[in-house]
Amino acid sequence: MTVLPLDETRARRRRHDRAKPGAAGTFADFGVPEPLVTSLTGAGILTPFPIQAAALPDALAGLDILGRGRTGSGKTLAFSIPLVAGLADGHTLACHPRGLVLVPTRELASQVHAVLAPLAAAMNLSVTTIFGGIGQNPQVTALRNRVDIVVACPGRLADLIEQGHCHLDDVEISVVDEADHMADLGFLPVVRRLMEATPPEGQRMLFSATLDKAVDVLVRRFLSDPAVHSVDSAAAAPAAMVHHLLTVAPGDRVRVVAALAGGNNRSLIFTRTKHGAQKLARQLAGAGVPAAELHGNLRQGARERNLASFSSGTARVLVATDIAARGIHVDGIDLVIHADPPTEHKAYLHRSGRTARAGAAGVVITLQSPAQAGDVRVLMRQAGVAPLTASVSPGSALLRSIAGPSAGRTVPAAPAVIRDAPVTAAPATGSAAVALSAGYRGRRRR
Repeated sequence: MTVLPLDETRARRRRHDRAKPGAAGTFADFGVPEPLVTSLTGAGILTPFPIQAAALPDALAGLDILGRGRTGSGKTLAFSIPLVAGLADGHTLACHPRGLVLVPTRELASQVHAVLAPLAAAMNLSVTTIFGGIGQNPQVTALRNRVDIVVACPGRLADLIEQGHCHLDDVEISVVDEADHMADLGFLPVVRRLMEATPPEGQRMLFSATLDKAVDVLVRRFLSDPAVHSVDSAAAAPAAMVHHLLTVAPGDRVRVVAALAGGNNRSLIFTRTKHGAQKLARQLAGAGVPAAELHGNLRQGARERNLASFSSGTARVLVATDIAARGIHVDGIDLVIHADPPTEHKAYLHRSGRTARAGAAGVVITLQSPAQAGDVRVLMRQAGVAPLTASVSPGSALLRSIAGPSAGRTVPAAPAVIRDAPVTAAPATGSAAVALSAGYRGRRRR
């Protein structure tokens, strides 16, 4: 990639007006190279989402990009396409990647990799992921083998740089994805250090669901005269999302969740703590509703298997902490259940954003005890949501109407504790997934 002087980049921006934000058209109409169009077409991706249509012309022109859109709006392709296009025909040295994508979680790193890999292959480029929770040797080997693009969580990447396995002085295009979540997790200091290690003349893109003061620190420090693209309201929930606020007695909570998740819908259930996710998954399995779980106490292999099981539809129910609230791209989630109300409205919107994605409809259920009603009322007001309210018990007709036809009761398997099984088996699901994942206790994610 030829890096333009700043004044020439700005002039190029003024000239680059063939496609305006929100304009209709195909990817080819927005200047996407033919091999990438072919790859997208093969995956059934034919028409850009609004954030992609808005950002692609400027990003492909080499400009810095500041993009905002809620999760599910298509931000990953909005930066992946120009990243791959901009690095084509270049030369990468060992341990000196030319493309960098920083993400807050391991799951998001894997999903960004899944989007990037076929596009990179179409342009003869390579991609690897770097994150903690697994051994670093395969990651070091990939770097030594001159991988072109690194998708990384900040902590592990900083470790590898400190050990001398990676250098960022050849990075031509860098991306910070889910920047607001980086801030929420306290990653901004290490993100700043990593970005400072990249050449200042390189192209930089920052994408986020919200653009608050913490994110503005990164914008002011690292983006030069960025093209700003914002395609939806940060504070509003999608119109296709129906919100219910159900008051339940504390003793009825598990049976109410089981009634809601017992239909044929694909359901994502949020709890506040890791222990709560483990316990609720076991309780649901005991009630005949097999549920996989996703939280920070699981080793990476177990997390990947359980998420893959849910993504493929083999497991209809996933019980998760807020680790799944950001950046987990699973299509076709019909029902989001806040078994524990979140503590603040941003978390509510991000959790709820797992459903009603890309124009699809979805239902969000928040369960509250009578004692929680005051706090939840404030949360809903801050989120800009006016939910349908009701008091329910496990046998309420409203629960049956939301859940739909019963998927049938599953007899739970006998519990098993597997502590050191190799990560080679097919994805575990249902009550087996609960038993399997319960045995995995790994290090905290970085």
